Amino acid sequence: MMDNGKEGTQKKVSFRQKNPTKCPICGFEHFKEDMLTGGGRLIAGKLTDELRRMYDKNEKWGKIYPLAYYLQVCPNCLYSAYPKDFTDVTSEEAEKLGKTTQARIASVKKFLGNISFKDDRNLALGAASYLLAVDCYSFRRKNVAPTFKNAVCSIRAAWLFGDMAKDMPEKPYEKISNFFYRKAYGFYQEVLELVQTGKEPVEAAGHLGPDTDKNWGYEGILYMVAILTLKVGVKETDITKRIENFEKTKRYLSRLFGSGKSSKNKPGALIDMTRDLYDKMNQMLAEWTTGTGESETATPVE
Repeated sequence: MMDNGKEGTQKKVSFRQKNPTKCPICGFEHFKEDMLTGGGRLIAGKLTDELRRMYDKNEKWGKIYPLAYYLQVCPNCLYSAYPKDFTDVTSEEAEKLGKTTQARIASVKKFLGNISFKDDRNLALGAASYLLAVDCYSFRRKNVAPTFKNAVCSIRAAWLFGDMAKDMPEKPYEKISNFFYRKAYGFYQEVLELVQTGKEPVEAAGHLGPDTDKNWGYEGILYMVAILTLKVGVKETDITKRIENFEKTKRYLSRLFGSGKSSKNKPGALIDMTRDLYDKMNQMLAEWTTGTGESETATPVE
């Protein structure tokens, strides 16, 4: 069976590839959609404290979400992966992913209604693509670096569902966004351990993001662990565990940026944001340790 795509207004910002892709899970043939570049479609805006690149609304082309186009999704079984991983599936993986097809379909319908990946990508389909990828990569083998990709997919899902929450506050998208922030927090901590142990190949991770405009590499991973510790780890109810997590994260930042010597390999913007993060962590730790009677020694980033 083949899907030729659907004509629609979004064709002005995207196109379908000429050659079809056969889904390795269900055999469905479809034409991958890619975003068109150039023509002044994207107007880059600010960089957020989560290393997300924002884009301003374009009066001619409307609001474009570049993140929505990066994952390939089978419109039939909703298998989702980055293009380079899409057809590289073992028989064991295909069997597991095939058995969970109905669960994926039900999940998307529950949270997003009757959306279809036969249609052109929009914010909802973009958010769904990452929700699906986090599920699908959990069944993938270690040499495709699934944990690295789940960390990036989780934070992008959190961003896009957060955007949907702003547009439709009456829907439960803020809760879904918060869920993926928590997932990202856990995955990024795992990623840091994997970098040190080599249990997943960093080279297979590809673009470490977290956004698409710049690969921040290992420094970006450290920073994301820190910013998510500040935003998600702060909600840890066990004060002792919370302090331990903050102290550990603070040591990462101190070790990497503590000298204050900006090298060509350490972007000044990231160093500046890290200093702010470090100061906030010290302030919060001081408040908590005073309240619990524990001692706190700040190691300033000079």
